[in-house]
Amino acid sequence: MSYSDSEVIDGIKIGNLKIFEQLFRDYYKQLCDFANRYLQSMDSAEEVVQDIFYNIWKKRNEINIKSSLKSYLYTSVKNNCLQQIRVHNLDLKYENYYKSHYNDESINPADELKAKELNERITQALNSLPEKCRQIFEMSRYDGLKYHEIANKLSISIKTVEANMGKALKHFRIYLKDYAEAI
Repeated sequence: MSYSDSEVIDGIKIGNLKIFEQLFRDYYKQLCDFANRYLQSMDSAEEVVQDIFYNIWKKRNEINIKSSLKSYLYTSVKNNCLQQIRVHNLDLKYENYYKSHYNDESINPADELKAKELNERITQALNSLPEKCRQIFEMSRYDGLKYHEIANKLSISIKTVEANMGKALKHFRIYLKDYAEAI
C-alpha cells in the first residue's frame, strides 16, 4: 500500500511502526547508495542512513518536515555525510599535525604527564557543565555543527545556543586558567 507524505509523517508521529518500516524498506537501499557516493564506504554509508532513520523514530513526536519526505531524507543523508567527511578531515589534519610536530623521540615524560593532566582537567570541566550546556558545547566543538544547526536539532533559538556556548567557554577559561600556557 502506498501512502502520501503527510500520511507517512502523521503515521510516524503517532508511532505507527508499520508505516515507519515501509518507509525504511522503500528508501534504505537507495539512501545507502547515495551516501556511499560521498563516503566511499558502504559500511559508513549504512551507518549514516541507519542513524537518520533512528533519529526520525526517536524524535518522531517532534518531526516537522516542510519539504517532500524524499527530499528530507536525501538532504539529511547528504548533510550527515558532509559532516562525517568534515570530522574525518579534521581528524586527519590533527593526525598529520601531530606526526609532523612530534616524533617518538621528542616526547618527554614530563610533557606527556602535563598533556594527560590537561586532558583530565578538560574532561572534568566538560562534565561539570549543566547538561544542556554540555550538549550544546559537544555538538559545536566535537560534532562540528554550526549554531543554527544546533538550534534546529534541539528546537531552541540561536540566541540560546550562543548564550550556552558563551557560558561553556567562560567556564572552561576559569576551570583551565592554570593551564593557560599549555593551551
